[in-house]
Amino acid sequence: MTGYASAQLEAPVNEERQNAPHRQLGLEIRSVNSRFLDLSFRLAEELRAQEPMLRALLTSRLKRGKVEVRAFFAETGDSGSLPEPSPQMLQRLCIVQDTVKAWLPQAAALSVADALRLCAAGSGPSTDWSEPLKKLAQGAIKDLATAREREGERLGATLLDRVSQLRALARQAGPLVPQLVEQQRQRFMERWKEAMGLAEGSVAPEMAQDRALTEATAFAIRIDVAEELTRLDSHLDEIEHLLKKGGEVGKRLDFLIQELHREANTLGSKSAAMELTRISVDMKVLIEQMREQVQNIE
Repeated sequence: MTGYASAQLEAPVNEERQNAPHRQLGLEIRSVNSRFLDLSFRLAEELRAQEPMLRALLTSRLKRGKVEVRAFFAETGDSGSLPEPSPQMLQRLCIVQDTVKAWLPQAAALSVADALRLCAAGSGPSTDWSEPLKKLAQGAIKDLATAREREGERLGATLLDRVSQLRALARQAGPLVPQLVEQQRQRFMERWKEAMGLAEGSVAPEMAQDRALTEATAFAIRIDVAEELTRLDSHLDEIEHLLKKGGEVGKRLDFLIQELHREANTLGSKSAAMELTRISVDMKVLIEQMREQVQNIE
């Protein structure tokens, strides 16, 4: 199911880096439809160690969807200010550079940007981001779940509408079978009368009539779809119950959609009239639409 959530938190500043620009810790979570849960992470270098924690939080709340998580830092306040390297750090860089060039004379000299970056990375102890990021992620996941719930309500309403349409088609199919059986019985009886006229008494009337009625009965059994319509109605009841109940119903709905498609196929295979064929095709179109939507429901 689709959804989006974002959250920001003012990042703590090390005492040894008071002159550095203030940073804001940001988190974005995007979710699109997918049959299974597929997580991907785009994390700032300092936050890569927190991926297992983020993964555990997401898998505890989400069961389906292609989810992309992005965690980053943004500078706030005076973006033009730069951290001032300490003389000790600059001296250390000079020593390291001289050592490298002694072994690798062709190595390029450090630029100002390189020096600032290396000084910033080594100017103080690394920050433990586990708690700030966890707090941020919990709030963002909660907002994402709320957004997905709203979409789930819309999908549920759409599916209930398809259920109503399938029930209407089933009601149309029910009365057609007795009509077809009666029509076929009359045709068999007409054929019996014609056969009796051609036989001119060589065949006993009772035997010919029994044969015609037997064929009519076999035809009625062959095209009887009452069992399929009953099962279809039962599956629709269960789908309606699950949609109104809520919760993690996606996989159960997947199974019921497969069963609906099976019954619609059987209905089409037993069809003895164009009207029943049309109903079967219309049912399969609706069921396919439901299948696409159900794959988006958690």
